[in-house]
Amino acid sequence: MKIRDQAAWDTGLANNRDPYGACVYSYAKNWAELMEAQIAKGRTIPEIADKTSHQADTEGITGFMFGAAVSILARCWEHGEVLRRWHNLKTQIGTEGEEANKTGGVLNPALLRIGKK
Repeated sequence: MKIRDQAAWDTGLANNRDPYGACVYSYAKNWAELMEAQIAKGRTIPEIADKTSHQADTEGITGFMFGAAVSILARCWEHGEVLRRWHNLKTQIGTEGEEANKTGGVLNPALLRIGKK
């Protein structure tokens, strides 16, 4: 995994040694490595992120864990900004993903919608 911000990665990993937090970091690392293998073959993150996210999920992550992994990769991974922007647009219900892309935020994918869109 090509880490852009090693200090942030190391700090987050050290602060998340519990099973839940450690699973998020394990998932994020596995997902990034799967995406890097596809990027090396000329594929783009929008082409591969969804499929590789499912391939990396060997432990049964939650929607919140997925969002946390996106946040971690957005901050620490070499291709994190592209992933963050893809995720926000894929996750948005209205235009909030576009707004998050402007401000540097990451949408929480663990959303519940009641009623019509």
